[in-house]
Amino acid sequence: MAIRFDGRVAIVTGSGVGLGRSHALGLAARGAKVVINDLGVSTDGQGQSSDAALSVVEEIRAVGGEAIAHGADVSNEEQVADMVAKTMAEWGRIDILVNNAGILRDKTFSKITLDDFRKVVDVHLMGSANCCHAVWPIMREQKYGRIVLTSSASGLYGNFGQSNYGAAKAAMMGLMNVLHLEGSRDDIRVNTLAPTAATRMTENLMPPEALDLLAPETITPGLLYLVSEDGPSRTILCAGAGCFAQTKVYETEGILLEGADNTPEAVAAKFDQVGASEGQRELTDAFAQTRKYARKAADAMGLKLPWGES
Repeated sequence: MAIRFDGRVAIVTGSGVGLGRSHALGLAARGAKVVINDLGVSTDGQGQSSDAALSVVEEIRAVGGEAIAHGADVSNEEQVADMVAKTMAEWGRIDILVNNAGILRDKTFSKITLDDFRKVVDVHLMGSANCCHAVWPIMREQKYGRIVLTSSASGLYGNFGQSNYGAAKAAMMGLMNVLHLEGSRDDIRVNTLAPTAATRMTENLMPPEALDLLAPETITPGLLYLVSEDGPSRTILCAGAGCFAQTKVYETEGILLEGADNTPEAVAAKFDQVGASEGQRELTDAFAQTRKYARKAADAMGLKLPWGES
């Protein structure tokens, strides 16, 4: 069955250019009413212009779609609240939030200023939190919501010179995991997209021959699935050049060290066993780890705990 968004309202941050623009156009092409949010700044967050957002609005309207522009700085809570209020005034609901806005201020950790570190975290992490927090009560009341956070391989795996960006992007996984748990009762599904695309933010980081392969339009189909009615939740979808994969976090089975055997020397001696992949599995919440460790210790002592298998 075709994935459609007729009657749905979507906010896409950072959608004046690049990946966000591709997402917004993709949603509109399948029936969504779209808020084009873009502050119109350079890749490092300097300057401001509404031209890019208004251009995308005109693209959508030119083919019969519905769209409005809003220039909220996502790191500014009051401006985000205004964007959400204007969206509700225009269409009366918000079904989809795509947190895509971001900036780069790359430097090695020894050379970066804490102001530059803080600004990148403010835009990526606090910007996503601000937008999620503003739409959360609306989605809860509707008993429906689809949210995507945008991570990066820099956050999942690391990248030289991007401590600020990597830290902010790694935080998306933690935010997703908690919002997934808290939103599930109200059919609010929360996922993370980790794209590799040829955009303003990456054009100087990749060889020219790779840019055509990594067009934003090769990634947007994955985003559209994540925010669809039957989409998943608590998924990290990696995408680029038409390739799609999932990043999953596993915990090894590990070992138990009891009593006098619980020493740093014993941890060192058995560290290969600590990291052995046999029996590794995904844990679905923090308490699942607590249950796992307590059960190991209880089993060794012949005690019975009142928990089922985690």
